[in-house]
Amino acid sequence: MPTYDYRCIENGRVVEVKHSISEKLTTWGEVCNHAGMDLDATSANSPVERLISGGQVVHSGSLKNPEPTCASGNCGGGMCGLNY
Repeated sequence: MPTYDYRCIENGRVVEVKHSISEKLTTWGEVCNHAGMDLDATSANSPVERLISGGQVVHSGSLKNPEPTCASGNCGGGMCGLNY
């Protein structure tokens, strides 16, 4: 299950939680529930925003078959031209 970082608008805290891709948390109460933490003094209805997390780049040289899909002419992901 993927992890996501959420920041509470009211208290400024950033919390990492795991949930399915299709789920979106919108309140501090939902974030605390998923993270197994107390609300403390923050309202459960306080809005949160999901932060963009830095994904990891996989270098083609570390793959078993380092030839990218783009080399075969099947570039559908929009990532052609990235050479690592």
